[in-house]
Amino acid sequence: MFNNLIGIWSSDMAIDLGTANTLVYVKNRGVVLNEPSVVAVLNQGGKSKVIAVGEEAKSMLGKTPGHIQAIRPMKDGVIADFVVTEEMIKHFIRKVHNRKTFANPRIIICVPTGSTPVERRAIHDSALAAGARKVSLIEEPMAAAIGAGLPVSEPRGSMIVDIGGGTSEIAVISLGGIVYSRSVRIGGDAMDIALINYMRKRYNLLIGEASAEMIKKEVGIAISPKTGDGKTIDIKGRDLASGVPKEIELTQAQVAEALSEPIQTIIEGVKSALEDTPPELAADLVDMGVVLTGGGALLESMDEAIREATGLPVTIADEALSCVALGSGKALESESSFEPILSSAY
Repeated sequence: MFNNLIGIWSSDMAIDLGTANTLVYVKNRGVVLNEPSVVAVLNQGGKSKVIAVGEEAKSMLGKTPGHIQAIRPMKDGVIADFVVTEEMIKHFIRKVHNRKTFANPRIIICVPTGSTPVERRAIHDSALAAGARKVSLIEEPMAAAIGAGLPVSEPRGSMIVDIGGGTSEIAVISLGGIVYSRSVRIGGDAMDIALINYMRKRYNLLIGEASAEMIKKEVGIAISPKTGDGKTIDIKGRDLASGVPKEIELTQAQVAEALSEPIQTIIEGVKSALEDTPPELAADLVDMGVVLTGGGALLESMDEAIREATGLPVTIADEALSCVALGSGKALESESSFEPILSSAY
């Protein structure tokens, strides 16, 4: 009986429901799941059935026959497909507990600061429909700051820039609250699209999302190399003129050119945040600097680009990819301490 009670007690979880990846933190266990936010749906006889979720579904992107769709149900950090998101959350909850039925968990879910009440309600209701007994929401930059170990409860300013798949969350935090926040709907996905468009315009070559993501991860860079063209990568795609497959060599200098627009948009968001920060907190940032989290923080020279634009010290958080999930998990573990920053859907 004691083991059963422990199982129920520890089923509470925090979910970083991201545009690109979903991470799940289970109470007393830490981050136990990190999978792509992708769902494969079989359409047959007018009915839809989920056939794969996560890594398996992502491997199907761009490769499915007509009756199967690989869907990314999250867009810009919010729900684009309510039904599919609900199924995805259900799948991840069951996978985490390794059983088909589970004790209805309490769930904390991260939301972008710029999400509307309607979007927050959709996330809240999806988690309830997936089997949660209670759902609380936490804003992504606050969760990222907690996960990065910033002194969020102290009377001094901390600046966090969380560059995710769909959005970049920029916030200045002090005394356990967000003093200023901005959600820029530019992130890793926008960088992928920028690379796809660049290849089409520069080389008349059509590449898919998976190839664009590979370019970003392998040779992605925010600032063009100081000397030479940097590393190179061979990319295969379809020649739009002849219609046949073709391979070209891409350099880091060209990748920096391709990514310049989305990166500049993120930098402008950071500069706007600094302009709107109260003077006393802005003074703190001279010493504290800016902390980067999220997958976009790992783009080569991203910290250098922001440092050059702002003149502030910029650091990349340890475990940048999982900071939001870790921060949400800390809020779950010490619920009474973090109660003021948790909210319902409203």
